[in-house]
Amino acid sequence: MDMSKREIAAVAARLVVEEGLEYGPAKRRAVREMGLPARTPLPNNEEVEAEVRDYIALFCAETQPKELHALRVLALEWMARMEVFRPHVGGAVWHGTATRLSDIYVQLFCDDSKSAEIALIDHHVDYEPRMVTGFHGEQVEALSVHAMSRLLGEEVGVHLLVYDFDDLRGALKPDAQGRVPRGDLAALRRLIEKDSV
Repeated sequence: MDMSKREIAAVAARLVVEEGLEYGPAKRRAVREMGLPARTPLPNNEEVEAEVRDYIALFCAETQPKELHALRVLALEWMARMEVFRPHVGGAVWHGTATRLSDIYVQLFCDDSKSAEIALIDHHVDYEPRMVTGFHGEQVEALSVHAMSRLLGEEVGVHLLVYDFDDLRGALKPDAQGRVPRGDLAALRRLIEKDSV
């Protein structure tokens, strides 16, 4: 990685950890803050994630593991609640880089795309529907809720991304680093147990 990309990744990482920004907006804001031209080549997400891990190790080593645990517990609660829709958690909560400012992203793989929304309505859950970019770059519906984390003592954004059941086949292919990009209920339980040891 060339020096300007590394510097952009480092500034973006600070924005991700300290302000809870997602990688894309953090990279664009880093370019603006550094006074670089808008067309400056950006680091990829893996490069930003590496800088996020370094930043956490340097500045958040005392607090981040507890915050990550709290977010994983909350994700597990929501996944159990939506178990019929084959939930998988991804993003920073799955990869271990989440802090108290991170949102939780749970992918639901539904036979009927409206069934998850109906389940939330049936359980009197307030949610905000919106369209977001999915893991293949396509637009998918996200049902966003504010959920209270008892362990953090504050509300956390939980985004339930609605996919077709057929999308599950391609959802578990390893990423560029050979990691599984998301995990189901059993996999998240194992992570939480491992973290608690």
